[in-house]
Amino acid sequence: MKLQSFFTCILIFLLLSILHLVSANRSDQAGFLQCLSLRLNDSNIVSRVIHTPNDTSFSLLLASSIQNPRFSAPHTPKPVLILTPVLPSDVQSGVKCSRRFGIHIRTRSGGHDYEGLSYVTHNKPFVILDLSNLRSITIDVDNRSVWVQTGATIGELYYEIGKKNQTLAFPAGVCPTVGVGGHFSGGGYGTLMRKHGLAADHVIDARMVDARGRILERREMGEDFFWAIRGGGGSSFCVVLSWKIGLVDVPSTVTVFNVTKFSEQSASKIIHRWQFVSDKISDDLFIRVMLQRYKNMVRASFPGLYLGPVNTLLRLVNREFPELGLEEEDCKEMSWIESVVWFAELGEEPIDVLSKRTRGSLAFKAKSDFVEEPMPETAVSKLWRRLQEPEAELAQLIFTPFGGRMSAVADYETPFPHRKGNIYEIQYLNYWRGEEKEKYMRWVERVYDDMSEFVAKSPRGAYINLRDLDLGMYVGDKRSKYEEGKSWGVKYFKNNFERLVRVKTSVDPSDFFCDEQSIPPFRSVEVI
Repeated sequence: MKLQSFFTCILIFLLLSILHLVSANRSDQAGFLQCLSLRLNDSNIVSRVIHTPNDTSFSLLLASSIQNPRFSAPHTPKPVLILTPVLPSDVQSGVKCSRRFGIHIRTRSGGHDYEGLSYVTHNKPFVILDLSNLRSITIDVDNRSVWVQTGATIGELYYEIGKKNQTLAFPAGVCPTVGVGGHFSGGGYGTLMRKHGLAADHVIDARMVDARGRILERREMGEDFFWAIRGGGGSSFCVVLSWKIGLVDVPSTVTVFNVTKFSEQSASKIIHRWQFVSDKISDDLFIRVMLQRYKNMVRASFPGLYLGPVNTLLRLVNREFPELGLEEEDCKEMSWIESVVWFAELGEEPIDVLSKRTRGSLAFKAKSDFVEEPMPETAVSKLWRRLQEPEAELAQLIFTPFGGRMSAVADYETPFPHRKGNIYEIQYLNYWRGEEKEKYMRWVERVYDDMSEFVAKSPRGAYINLRDLDLGMYVGDKRSKYEEGKSWGVKYFKNNFERLVRVKTSVDPSDFFCDEQSIPPFRSVEVI
């Protein structure tokens, strides 16, 4: 009888504890909402910035830039609020109030985080700080620079540059709907990478809100902080409001081309030779390899960009890479900004198509690798066979060449360390329709396992902008958060991980800005 009473008391205690926690969470959320309303201090601003689940537009706003529908299922955790700041001070208010009331923040720019971490968390109440209203772009052609707000997409940035000048460009990614915030803060590469390096290499200033709610620029934040947000993943350190970037020169005429092969034997020989040429040929030439299915057949495509006219391109390729079999009818001359539209596979549309925001319609899973030595043709053949499997109907394997400027920048100059010594990077992608996902995700895992002996080791590297939670995430085990984070942090950042941790410890010791794979402080302490 006494034992039964004891267990009854324990049960009552647990129930009261749970009720207290629920009540505390509701109280924190109410306090957070009140704090924001008071700080914004204008009913019109409040209605534009604060969106609760009771708002009729809440669901549409939540879904507006979810680029991976894998994280938009009914059971996916939803935010308690969505904030859409219209002024930098609104971001300050969001940070200060969330810190005061213990509400977790996820910052969303374009919604392209491969694992949905810019708009989902599974272990705590959270708000989304959606920066889509902060998207202004100010171009200074004379000084060859741009201030671009974090909520803009790289397509919008390209479009504004293209309208102003046909011989200035910016070296960033291929997909125009990617937000500049995540793209720049993770490194950011595209068709100009061999000539000009990463997007992060051309960031010359930034404005951000730190963990204390202060707005800082480069001169106030210091060089270590500025170094960290240019490749270390800005969401680990602050909310970047805007970026000042330097533009680069491009010729008035560039040439795009594509060669396609459906024969495994022919494609394998070209890919094999590509591995010895693609990182060493002229820096003006960028040639990718794409393997995927087309009408139930596997095909290899070799899309490319040459910074010059077609006749010069043909002489170069016929001399250095005749195996490609490039002919004049495979090529098309155009302006650089038109080449951006072409590479985004947007057809013959005018360049203003780059400014359109669209959502991803297919769920996907991705992984990445870096390659330091050419793989044998047998490995290419194995990839070809994998793409013939039923669950690979919408899969893609993308080989992106390095070399050129990528090898000239030291691996410590920005947090992105995968520079000299890498021939190319591989991205393994699989897309699918519907709710079923396991077999498609397992396909990516099998291909990734197949490649283990042919890719960089010690550590096996990965690219933070192609985030992969399979590498690990915080689970709160007996190790310190630093020890947990190191297990995947060195794969993204190699030796730069330790410096990133030192910066994090200095600027955000209480670990206010965090997610499942964020940079940890050496020791989390509460700072008021």
